[in-house]
Amino acid sequence: MAKTNSKKNTKKTSSKKSNQEDLQSKIDELTLEVEKEKDQFLRLFAEFENYKKRTSKERLELYKTASQEVVTALLAVVDDFERALAEMKKSEKQDQLQGIELIYNKLIDILQNQGLAKMEVGQGDDFDAELHEAITQIPAPEDKLKGKIVDVVGTGYTLGEKIIRYPKVVVGN
Repeated sequence: MAKTNSKKNTKKTSSKKSNQEDLQSKIDELTLEVEKEKDQFLRLFAEFENYKKRTSKERLELYKTASQEVVTALLAVVDDFERALAEMKKSEKQDQLQGIELIYNKLIDILQNQGLAKMEVGQGDDFDAELHEAITQIPAPEDKLKGKIVDVVGTGYTLGEKIIRYPKVVVGN
């Protein structure tokens, strides 16, 4: 009878060990699965955060470029106003000139509030291909104007920090 009990105890012990090994195996498997799911969650969360940052940045760029397109299109109107003002100053109709100047100044104020600024370029300034658009080169009237700006044909503008229209210049050689 003692032998039968010892066989039963051995079976119970091996059954307990087997059960414990199965449980430990199950725990390890579930732990790995939890770690895998946690890693996947963290990656998904990081990807979502990057998506939010990217769309926010794209939205800001869209507003900037939309504004830039409108302001660039209005530069042709500004040029027309400047030509009209120059011609009207030659005439004797000062009341009309004042009306046109009033409208012109309002337009310029609105554009400046949007970040538009004229680029200050004058005769004798050094020519910089990154800042100026050379439309032609002429023999320099004086030696000191060689490689420098002889005349400014078109006004340049910046919108914020970005040049949206380069000043058109004549360079002496």
